[in-house]
Amino acid sequence: MKTMDLFGMNTGGDAREKAPLAERMRPQKLSEYVGQPHLTGEGCLLRRALEEDRLFSMIFWGPPGSGKTTLARVLAAETRSKFVSFSAVLSGVKEIRTVIEEAKQLQDEKNRKLILFVDEIHRFNKAQQDAFLPHVESGLITLIGATTENPSFEVIAPLLSRARVLVLKPFSEEELMTMVERALNDEKKGLGKYAVKMHEKTIRYLVRLADGDARSALNNLEAVVSMVQNLPAEKRNITQDFVREALQKKALLYDKNGEEHYNLISAFHKSLRGSDPDAALYWLARMLTAGEDPLYIARRMIRFASEDVGMADPQALVVCMAAQQAYHFIGLPEGELALAQAAVYLATAPKSNALYAGLGLVKDEIKQTGYLPVPLHIRNAPTQLMKELDYGKDYKYAHDYEDAYTAQEYLPEKISQKSFYRPKGMGFEETIKKRMDAWERAKKSGGR
Repeated sequence: MKTMDLFGMNTGGDAREKAPLAERMRPQKLSEYVGQPHLTGEGCLLRRALEEDRLFSMIFWGPPGSGKTTLARVLAAETRSKFVSFSAVLSGVKEIRTVIEEAKQLQDEKNRKLILFVDEIHRFNKAQQDAFLPHVESGLITLIGATTENPSFEVIAPLLSRARVLVLKPFSEEELMTMVERALNDEKKGLGKYAVKMHEKTIRYLVRLADGDARSALNNLEAVVSMVQNLPAEKRNITQDFVREALQKKALLYDKNGEEHYNLISAFHKSLRGSDPDAALYWLARMLTAGEDPLYIARRMIRFASEDVGMADPQALVVCMAAQQAYHFIGLPEGELALAQAAVYLATAPKSNALYAGLGLVKDEIKQTGYLPVPLHIRNAPTQLMKELDYGKDYKYAHDYEDAYTAQEYLPEKISQKSFYRPKGMGFEETIKKRMDAWERAKKSGGR
């Protein structure tokens, strides 16, 4: 593998000038870095490690555009170790071995350490990640990985135990404002030579479209400036309306197969459970706007109707099934309203997990007691032999009794005193509870 320079790219001359704005504006040292104060602030972990020149293996975990690669490059620029970078998308075990050989040479000949930066480390399979282990553990290389995926699921446990996971947060509006203003004013690396005018409110609007993503903010800035940079100086005034028209529509952060997918559906589910219709509508709209499959959302609401509402409002399941059918029938965008109706219904319905809990108790009981035989009196007896074996003997047909009820045991004898479904008295469950209490009294009295 060809060893790369500090930044893995030609940083001089025309190549640097032709690079995207986000690349040109990357800070070169820690004093220029904006954001992540919990890691880079005075007395914080990374700053102390740099000051003492004792950099450790680490994995940066954060959303796109949160400065993972930039921070790794800054750390490399500040350290006395050699820095080698490659992407997990393009490299494999062969390239890792080449790096390890180079690290050994550096250590033997120059007593220097090698920092290996692996972008998108979650894309390495187990065998590729295993190749790092002995060399990270021995200290031969200092590994810096970057990932947008939860390391708990994507990085093997032995490697996690040998590296610290550092969480990078989305940039705040103020931090992105600083970056955008810096790019607008920088005549050498940025857009200062175009003398573009942007009001603070316009810059803030552009920043909000980026959702904490620095790369997105700078790419959007470069796009809108490119549309006015060749106009006469007096016309290089970028307004909020111009930005809105130029960028058309905000692209929300969402990965239907990644963590954000599960974060949003979790927020939606918990908002329903917490009886907050406003939050439920918000998270529903977030998912729909980002391109989530509406039928997936419908399936989750159908599950919720039984798990979290249950018999407190049996109509909830009917409403959710109707919403699913309505969406299936009319599609987008009209079908979204049916999903919104179901979401609000669920959020405002009385809640009971008694049905869900009851089924769980039954499953636990079956695990403990196995498959108990069906009591003879409620067995089917279609043949004479079965009748002679007392199948169905003494069975009491409920409709022969007043209110279609008579005291009778239906559970196997071994668990006849067990109770599984325990209504809480919320909504319609109050009616159910009264019925069940009356039946229990009848059982105890031996009558009806």
